[in-house]
Amino acid sequence: MKVLLLKDPKEGVLGPDPYVQEFASLGLQATLIPVLSFEFISLQDLSKKLSHPEAYRGLIFTSPRAVDAVTLCLGEKAISEEWNNTLKKQWNEKSIYVVGKSTANLVKELGLATQGEDSGNAEKLAEHICIKESSNSLPLLFPCGALKREILPKCLRENNVPLESLTVYQTSQHPCFQQALSDYFSEQGIPKSITFFSPSGVKFCLNSIKKLAGEFIDKIKFAAIGPTTAEAMETEGLTVSCIAEKPTPQDLAVSIRRVL
Repeated sequence: MKVLLLKDPKEGVLGPDPYVQEFASLGLQATLIPVLSFEFISLQDLSKKLSHPEAYRGLIFTSPRAVDAVTLCLGEKAISEEWNNTLKKQWNEKSIYVVGKSTANLVKELGLATQGEDSGNAEKLAEHICIKESSNSLPLLFPCGALKREILPKCLRENNVPLESLTVYQTSQHPCFQQALSDYFSEQGIPKSITFFSPSGVKFCLNSIKKLAGEFIDKIKFAAIGPTTAEAMETEGLTVSCIAEKPTPQDLAVSIRRVL
């Protein structure tokens, strides 16, 4: 059975993508199509803030792209040396909050210890942070995207937990998405299932899928990587057949196999 996953293939992985491998083990033929493109902004501002850990209580990461922005900053020789000599140790004495295993793994590659990665979504992470943090502490630094949802900032604000957000990337549709999607439907036909991996993916892709699927759209089982994405899908009128218990290849594959 053919399933379509609206996400980038995993970079730097030897052998099959973890999603393709996991789905194949359950008898599902998964195809990945990149959906989103990212432009990084405000990196100089981010570098300055990373150079002053004493001004913050910790860091919050809710997406891999935010970690990529930090990695780009650390590519500059001056801050790279400072990071390895002193900054990494200073940040590691603080709280580094993350959502999801993939984001956590990228943060760990920076040499930072993480917490909250099992929270699954921004709302649960915010609850975790509010339990751990106090209102009279320094602010938490939150590098984020222009399309971030307000759930986490709102929860922290309501609990008087200081937060400093910095937009470090903008999201748009991947330049190859339309052609790749059209080719998929022409060559593979209507998939049994389509999975969205972010509210942004729903925003940029759904109309194209509706046009290509036509009257067969009701035959497709739509899946979500998590509750936030599922909410965005339902807002657009889609019936969500399943939600991954955790945002991992294993959990998603099991959830989809169950409904097919």
